[in-house]
Amino acid sequence: MRRGIAAAALAGALALAATACGGAAGGGRSDGALAASDPGSVRGTVTWWDTSDATNEAPAFRGLVRDFEAAYPKIKVDYVNVPFDQAQQKFKTAAPAGRGAPDVLRSDVGWTQGFAQLGYLKDLRGTPALADTGDFLDGPLRGTAYRGGTYGVPQVTDTLALLYNKELFAKAGIEGPPADWKAVKDTALRIKERTGADGIGLNPDSYYSLPFLYGEGSDLVDVGRKQITIANAASRKGVETAAGLVASGAAPKPAATDGYNALKTDFKNGRLAMLVDGPWATKELFGGDAFKARGNLGIAPVPAGSTGTAGAPMGGHDLVVYAGARNFDAAYLFTRFMTDTARQERISTRIGLLPTRKSAYSEAVLADPVRRAFHEALRTARPRPPLRQGGDLFTDWLPHYTRILTLKEDPEKGLKATARAWRSALLKDYGIQE
Repeated sequence: MRRGIAAAALAGALALAATACGGAAGGGRSDGALAASDPGSVRGTVTWWDTSDATNEAPAFRGLVRDFEAAYPKIKVDYVNVPFDQAQQKFKTAAPAGRGAPDVLRSDVGWTQGFAQLGYLKDLRGTPALADTGDFLDGPLRGTAYRGGTYGVPQVTDTLALLYNKELFAKAGIEGPPADWKAVKDTALRIKERTGADGIGLNPDSYYSLPFLYGEGSDLVDVGRKQITIANAASRKGVETAAGLVASGAAPKPAATDGYNALKTDFKNGRLAMLVDGPWATKELFGGDAFKARGNLGIAPVPAGSTGTAGAPMGGHDLVVYAGARNFDAAYLFTRFMTDTARQERISTRIGLLPTRKSAYSEAVLADPVRRAFHEALRTARPRPPLRQGGDLFTDWLPHYTRILTLKEDPEKGLKATARAWRSALLKDYGIQE
């Protein structure tokens, strides 16, 4: 706790220093007055850490960088693709040190409020970075708010859905996707018996446990009541449902290492009938033998739990500006450019990611059945708990969820161990609901 307070104070001091000195390389004041009044005169360098997938997504974002540099020839973008699984800790190390942090970061929505609480981010209210806030979808915009400030600009959004192979369903004599997890089990076993393909792939990443919790009316935590709820009866029932799919043979036992990529490979090549995943996966899936005919990919809402309610987490990414940025004017212009309607529409039509701006859902974007299906799925997507420790919660839960899905740990034992770990280190002022 003391370390977090010290880090926040240091980051705040860095921001004040940048404001007073005008920033490095002609960065201008942190209010972005020059960017607002005379954007064409802004010069210097802006460093961007892009956390998108290096193979399937980053080339499209690098194209937008080139467009920005053409529109603002006096500004150079120092582009760095940082692996997603390393970026959070790397930024948390660089930001309080005052060196090595980027001016702009592509932040997972689960990180933004935590970075804001630590004092690492600039409040973007009143700056040129944040324009036309009424055009943003409500959920993504709410995810950037912290104590009255706005600490990011939503760039892309997403949620999870049930993806399925229509041809395998037809061969098994199944007309449509299952609506709840019990039907998923029955469908998967029938497909396996009649076609030889495995039923449903369950990603062992802890983020993918959320639909099972939501389906039972639970969540990781109850922020309002300051309760850890991952080990309560409802959560346990949801996770037991997931483990039960593996134990019954409806889902193959996932590999503990690189299980996600192995499941995607089997699904895209017709060896797996169903997969819970997001829109980011579709570009790769369409490169497989099973989905060369794009119409063979079915997309349905995630199945419901025993409550009859289905829910999936709302994900996505924001562009955030470091509180100690060297060049605030350039950072604001870059952030606004990369999140405007035209750029969001281009990214969506090129690599399938979902826009955060309402105006970006053009006829061209919605003409694609994949984007249209995920746009509909967003209606019932749920924001994650607004906690600075949000990313760390998934880190502690991950090894237990992986062991549970690989049938190496009892669900109740893993859930209780996770709750105790959170209570001990991350949520000391929370109670544990059992």
